[in-house]
Amino acid sequence: MTSVQHAADLPHAFAKAFDSFDPAQVERVYEPESLLVLDAGKPLTGAERASANAELQKLGKRITVEPRHVYVCGDIALLLVDWKIPDAGISGTATDVARRGPDGCWRYVIDNPQPVGR
Repeated sequence: MTSVQHAADLPHAFAKAFDSFDPAQVERVYEPESLLVLDAGKPLTGAERASANAELQKLGKRITVEPRHVYVCGDIALLLVDWKIPDAGISGTATDVARRGPDGCWRYVIDNPQPVGR
């Protein structure tokens, strides 16, 4: 599991996991039942979420993230994050929800990356 102790560090932990090109590393920044919303109205969870992230990793390109706003209320956080995979020409602004687990670590509950052009 992830060891992210501050919600503001979660996007950077995702980028590090993504850049490892190991899908198992990316899965560690998500809660087991969390959602990935690549297409509006079609949230992915579980194996479908993992597969969608793995497909992006197969591009073999690194991701950059720039958190714009992080709002924390107790054990819930709202993160607005600009991201891009420059060498693939993909970018967007994520609106994400994270939760601090009983172990004190933050994980995504809803990952809504909103890529440009979708």
